[in-house]
Amino acid sequence: MNDYAFFSISQLQELLSQKKVTAEELVQYFLDRFGTHDKKINSAIELFDAQSILAASPKTGSLYGMPGILKDNIAQQGRPLTCGSKILNGFVSPYDATATQRLKSEGAPLIGRANMDEFAMGTSNEYSAYGPCMNPWDTTRVAGGSSGGPVAAVAAGFVPWALGSETGGSVRTPACWCGVVGLKPTYGLISRYGLVAYGSSLDQLGIATRTVADNARILSIIAGHDALDSTTIEPFDVKTDYTRTLDGKLPDNFTLGVIENMLYAEGVDPEVQERILAAIDEYKKLGAKIKLISIPEIDYGAAVYFIVSRAESASNLARFDGVRYGYRAPSCTDLQDMYEQTRTQGFGKEVRARILVGNYVLSVGHAAHFYHNACKVRRLMALAIDEAFKGVDLMLTPVTSAPAFKLGAFAQDPLAMDLTDYFTCFASLTHIPALSVPCGFVKNNQLPTAFQLVGPECSEALLYKVAHAYERVTPWHTMYPSL
Repeated sequence: MNDYAFFSISQLQELLSQKKVTAEELVQYFLDRFGTHDKKINSAIELFDAQSILAASPKTGSLYGMPGILKDNIAQQGRPLTCGSKILNGFVSPYDATATQRLKSEGAPLIGRANMDEFAMGTSNEYSAYGPCMNPWDTTRVAGGSSGGPVAAVAAGFVPWALGSETGGSVRTPACWCGVVGLKPTYGLISRYGLVAYGSSLDQLGIATRTVADNARILSIIAGHDALDSTTIEPFDVKTDYTRTLDGKLPDNFTLGVIENMLYAEGVDPEVQERILAAIDEYKKLGAKIKLISIPEIDYGAAVYFIVSRAESASNLARFDGVRYGYRAPSCTDLQDMYEQTRTQGFGKEVRARILVGNYVLSVGHAAHFYHNACKVRRLMALAIDEAFKGVDLMLTPVTSAPAFKLGAFAQDPLAMDLTDYFTCFASLTHIPALSVPCGFVKNNQLPTAFQLVGPECSEALLYKVAHAYERVTPWHTMYPSL
């Protein structure tokens, strides 16, 4: 069989239409590739058998025969759902997430459950009960988190597309470090029904692909109003085809705002700056007007995100108590002991720490000082960003300050790793979309890096158009790791 590992969805569909390969052969090919190479990456928690994969989806649709993988906090009916945690050991989802159902209805073969930081809490995918996920470009380094598994699987050529989730940068960060395209959509654009909650005012499903067009294609399928999720945007009766305007050109009179206080923030690797500045030069050649802007309120984003996300996680994870489903500690003396032992044994150290912080910032005597003030600053950030968009069409920033770090590099200083979210969490806090776009390699051309395009609410079509124009004149989407 030919090597299909790094083919785009369009290329694979062309082979299918020409009868040069069958859907069954593609599913088996990608399963075999996982089996051969994923021992080094650990991107999948579980792979399904080919027969059950093909039986779960119709034999028609826009994704027929195009295998993908879902992060293990997205429900798949009849499949285990663990969120990368011991506390959900043995739990099997009784239903599909809305996004899962929409993908299946278009014929998508869903071939497994992808690794992740436990309950999506992490920046590196080192906090999984199933072990860390490694970076396909350098397996001594992290893939990024919390959606390291699905993103690394795309980067390694195990699948052409994957779904993750985003709370503060959990698709964009691994997309940057693994050299693929990663979308955090507008809050409410994709239904969260069937996505296990971490921070409910922040969580969104995200998409990882090798190309901008593939990313737009997946969003076209899963976006839209859902009666099962009251936070989805209304109305959305007509499906949007996000690939429609991908012509390799920028819009007329397009202005790109470069956020100076992020690009030149303390600690940004000079090589990362160099690659982003080169990308800005490409946009100038494409006809963009570049406008340097500063949004000081964004500098508070990491602190606000730290408080809000942990407060919401403490509330959402209260349901995992050993009573109704999942892990229950053995040999407990009474109900209180069962609660304490189950949650202590079932949750990992990072999750326990975030729950404790969340309960503290919500507690009587502290909520006004921490949580309520964070919400006020969050609103100020949103107003400042809205004002900035009056003068630019989209904004550009780094995704991270540096390329992927070595496994265990922040084991003694997890707060420093949390600060990585500075570059991504402002978009999550203010509910606007952002797209991570590969822009080259650093450290002797060994490690990928990226910039992100950020737009107003519901500007995904513009984000894709502008990213696609850059992709057309650069080679980064054609470069792949050697496993």
